[in-house]
Amino acid sequence: MTEARPPGEDLIQEECENEAVEEATGLSPRLIFETIRRNGEEELERPIRALWWSGIAAGLLISFSVLGKAVFKTHLPEASWSPLVENLGYSLGFLMVILGRMQLFTENTITTVVPVMLRGDKASFLRTARLWAVVLAANVVGAFLIASFFALTPVLDADLRAAMVKISEHATGMPPLIGLISGIPSGILIAAIVWMLPSAQHSEIPLIVIFTWMIAAGDFTHIVAGSVEMAFLMVQGLLPLGQAIFGFFIPVLVGNVIGGTAVFTVLTYAQIKPEIPEHRP
Repeated sequence: MTEARPPGEDLIQEECENEAVEEATGLSPRLIFETIRRNGEEELERPIRALWWSGIAAGLLISFSVLGKAVFKTHLPEASWSPLVENLGYSLGFLMVILGRMQLFTENTITTVVPVMLRGDKASFLRTARLWAVVLAANVVGAFLIASFFALTPVLDADLRAAMVKISEHATGMPPLIGLISGIPSGILIAAIVWMLPSAQHSEIPLIVIFTWMIAAGDFTHIVAGSVEMAFLMVQGLLPLGQAIFGFFIPVLVGNVIGGTAVFTVLTYAQIKPEIPEHRP
């Protein structure tokens, strides 16, 4: 005869099995979308002052992506494989900003757009526009502050300074159309990071490193990290204002928004739209 087990033991085993299934299946697209929506609502409710200082911090910290890449470039030998390793340095600033929960403009091309897509009202659109304007301006201010520090003080040795100049000239020297087109994959990749983080399950660092490495390895343009490179050249008189704004900043900004919002966010919304309530309060 089979020995009878206490009733409570069966309940415990069933609960453990349910938890194992939930962990194995992960979050559904609908739940990921809901997580991003809630994060977006929280961001939209934050005071402008908090957004401003968080955005400046992100602009400062993202500079370590440029610096990290320059450090690798300075010390690696001239070889066919060197650029692949060099571009790992690009992940440093993104790790600091994303894990530190700083306000990075390109993250907001998906996070704060989700509430607008669900509500579709003027108030939500205006709140998102306000957040975008504040965060982007703060990111650029932070980028100029740290770029001025790097360019106008002796903190960098001659080799590292030369490497940063070379990297910055390459990033900002693309024709405007190429800068715009190259900004689209970058916007998609950053939005993909935001989409995947809720289900990353303690693998956030590899996720961020791989995706941001791909931005650098693919020679794609990023508006905030690129603003550090733009500012680094501008404060030294190596990049004219008109070329900086119309040849680099605006095209890359448009490309990142297209990639993060018009491509990634719209497509992810389309796949879960049949699963969400028609009207959300």
